[in-house]
Amino acid sequence: MRFLADESCDFRVVQALRAAGHEVAAVIESARGADDSSVIDIALREQRIFLTEDRDFGQLVYASAKPTCGVILLRFPSAARAGMPATVVELVAKYGEKLRESFVVLQPGRIRFGANPEA
Repeated sequence: MRFLADESCDFRVVQALRAAGHEVAAVIESARGADDSSVIDIALREQRIFLTEDRDFGQLVYASAKPTCGVILLRFPSAARAGMPATVVELVAKYGEKLRESFVVLQPGRIRFGANPEA
């Protein structure tokens, strides 16, 4: 699968997904400092699921009806961050293409799927 990881996304998640065979572009490597709207546009243009730890993207996607190819919002407290990369890889393996249609909030022990407003 194809992903775009926001600057806020822990780079260990990028590395874990790459190691699992996924194509992951990272904003920090290619578009450092880009504004949120531009980052979502890049993900859509490149047909990538967007990975972020920034809650502002929920507002951008829902309130502004910004189209996406799917968003995964990672909400891991400090004490649980070590397990985040493996949890993301497991999420992708289990749900695959369903992630394209969704705004997913991933927390330790909890996954919430919301409809992608533009899907």
